[in-house]
Amino acid sequence: MIIDLPEDKDPIMYVWGEMVPGIGIAASKFAGSVYEHTTLGLREFEAARLRIAQINGCLFCQDWRTERDGATVEDTFADAVTAWRTTPSFDDRTRLAAEYAERYALDHHGLDDGFWTRMKQHYSDREIVEISMCLGSWLAFGRLNHVLGLDAACVLPSHAVPQQTGH
Repeated sequence: MIIDLPEDKDPIMYVWGEMVPGIGIAASKFAGSVYEHTTLGLREFEAARLRIAQINGCLFCQDWRTERDGATVEDTFADAVTAWRTTPSFDDRTRLAAEYAERYALDHHGLDDGFWTRMKQHYSDREIVEISMCLGSWLAFGRLNHVLGLDAACVLPSHAVPQQTGH
């Protein structure tokens, strides 16, 4: 990890909530609102989110799976995101979400009229703005977590080892 943290603090909670509260708490609220208020379908949401996670290299983000009403994407979904150009697992909206994420992160100047024509065939203007805001959040905050080494210090709750309690 790049920064020194107190041993008794959860890295994500400390960095995002205590170190720079005037910025971190607002950033945390923004990051949370992309999950809480999205209207995008789960598959296109996860395709875009996972592609950004793969590009950022954020271990935590790559391991995370968004859940909606008890549903998550299939176990092979991350591999399909990696192969978004050729996977038979994706419909047009899901494939475009992964493509947009990749281009947003790596070549935003290359988003040409041909891309936008295809995008507007499958997404409304409102959905384009929404997915763009989501991409911005994931790109910024997943990258922050990876650059500072927070992603390697955090464990998903589903992967945490239960602590033994004495009786």
